[in-house]
Amino acid sequence: MSGKPKKSAKAIDRPFAAGVLAKARKVVDRYQVIIHHEDGCWYGRGVEMPLVFGDGATPEACIQDTREALALAAATLLELGERPPAPASAGLRTEQVKVRLTADEKLLLEASAKRKGFSGLSDFIRAVAVEATR
Repeated sequence: MSGKPKKSAKAIDRPFAAGVLAKARKVVDRYQVIIHHEDGCWYGRGVEMPLVFGDGATPEACIQDTREALALAAATLLELGERPPAPASAGLRTEQVKVRLTADEKLLLEASAKRKGFSGLSDFIRAVAVEATR
């Protein structure tokens, strides 16, 4: 170890381009945040960005921290010329597609979904497929 204090993961090294963070915050205001309580602390993650996390001493503080983390992630995507995920509530999913898999393929996909923070295989497959079309 270097002996230097670690920089907080929440710290921003540089400002975002004008308007980018404001645009990102507007997008993530419609995102869904899932929170849970564990060991005296609240933890949250975004449904649309399941690998973006926040925490807080209260549910409100956790949601605020999670939304700020989501805004930073979305702003980074915008600066890279990418689109942040659309809010889950943006469209009703009325169509269904059936995909046949071998047992091994299903286990492999479920493990990948879990590693990437998705709660289910359907959400993982949908997110990967939609991202591949961008």
